[in-house]
Amino acid sequence: MKKILVPTDFSKEAENALKVAAQLAKRYEGEIYLIHLLELPLSQIDALSQQSELPEAMFFMKLANKKFKDVLSRDYLQGITVHDTVDFNQTFSGISKIAKENGIDLIVMGSHGASGFKEMFIGSNTEKVVRTADVPVLVIKNEHRHFALDDIVFASDFKKDNKETYKQASELAEAFHAKLHLLMVNTASNFTTTTKANARILDFIKDYDYKNYTINIFNDENVEQGILNFSHIINADLIGISTHGRQGIAHFLNGSISEDLVNHSKRPVITFKI
Repeated sequence: MKKILVPTDFSKEAENALKVAAQLAKRYEGEIYLIHLLELPLSQIDALSQQSELPEAMFFMKLANKKFKDVLSRDYLQGITVHDTVDFNQTFSGISKIAKENGIDLIVMGSHGASGFKEMFIGSNTEKVVRTADVPVLVIKNEHRHFALDDIVFASDFKKDNKETYKQASELAEAFHAKLHLLMVNTASNFTTTTKANARILDFIKDYDYKNYTINIFNDENVEQGILNFSHIINADLIGISTHGRQGIAHFLNGSISEDLVNHSKRPVITFKI
């Protein structure tokens, strides 16, 4: 996690994410890429690239640069290399593009979640980044003066296509000397016996050396609720889950447990792209 990308709209939620990113940067001796994206109509973006005079756009850029100066003066950023950028792009697509261009290892975003009508038809920018980003996305909901990870839930169906994501989760747990709670949620519509579930999980992790883990088979009405309930019972510090990054009609019809968790969990969530 040498390169950490933090999108900001200068809100309280964004600062909560930046504070966590600062702690991670110090732990990993990394650097932060702090970006603010201005969403403008395509015609204005094209005009700006041709150096036309756009008073409104220039006003918002100057305002963003002023706010950057205030943010960069924060005590918790002292001693950390911070690259600050103001750019013009749709927020979620711009973040994924900048992450690729700069070889980002982790995206840290603040979120207050979305629900109901807004969640179904609009969704949060954080949710869209989770869907499109190729690197892990850490979503922060609250302020963490000391971001400690002692107990991490890794929720999965433990099939073969998730092994790379488990590798990333176990590396994160090892870095924090955390216990990794491997969680498989049983539902009435997709039931697996405890014996078979244990065997599947043990086969899944057999090629990895991390030993500080527990195996948990948890029954609930649906997978999302099972993850949330189990995480509450053990008072987990972080929930980790894989995402397929479905888009378009497939996403609308099938939804995504990872995106639902990002919206509904009060705990930090980290997503790993399959």
